[in-house]
Amino acid sequence: MLAPPMPEIGTAMMIQQWRQLTFLHWRYPVDAVRPLLPAELTPHTIDGDVWVGLIPFLMCEVRPPGIPELPWLSRFPETNLRTYVTGPDGGTGIWFFSLDAARLPAVAAARAGLNLPYRWARMSLRDDGDTMTYRGVRRYEPRGAGYRISVRRGAEHAETELSPLDHFLTTRHRLYTVKLGRLVTVDVWHPPWPLHRAEVVDLREDLTVAAGLPRPHGAPLVHWSPGVRTRIGMPRILR
Repeated sequence: MLAPPMPEIGTAMMIQQWRQLTFLHWRYPVDAVRPLLPAELTPHTIDGDVWVGLIPFLMCEVRPPGIPELPWLSRFPETNLRTYVTGPDGGTGIWFFSLDAARLPAVAAARAGLNLPYRWARMSLRDDGDTMTYRGVRRYEPRGAGYRISVRRGAEHAETELSPLDHFLTTRHRLYTVKLGRLVTVDVWHPPWPLHRAEVVDLREDLTVAAGLPRPHGAPLVHWSPGVRTRIGMPRILR
């Protein structure tokens, strides 16, 4: 399976760096995911399965082009829960079930601008040498969904070691959202992920169940990355 082509971003809406990421992925049956998607999108499968990803990381240098970063506002933990979809134009990308972020202004802006399902949460990220620990709990929600994730990172994968599934789960350059009843896409440019081996040390989460998914079964497939710089394109209405 070839990686999707890198989009050209002429005018960027935002500049960001995504750092110290862990990718956790579980297989799901198509019927568990399809009801949670808009009618215009279909699950993007590999070997007949849908994959759901839980990705905690550190947002850095978040700013519009030409505007200097603000130390507190431009740097914060974020965690997204997502799956992979095919759009009506034949393109493929990400559908977010939820995005948790530690900065309320960022949450408000993303919800207002793109109707992305952001939640304000208490969050932390700790780097202890070879182990990363991520914690989060949503604010002002009755159930207070959250997570605690610790992973031990290892050596970087050589490009020749990466499988079609590794690319399927990590090489994504488009998101889909619905704004005022219209399907909208946003393209994202970033260089290839430097992916490292990783193993779970501790994992407790209920974000999947809070999103309406069944609780995942079995150990997740894990990747870790020091991160990439990104350019976020302008929204485009598909239909």
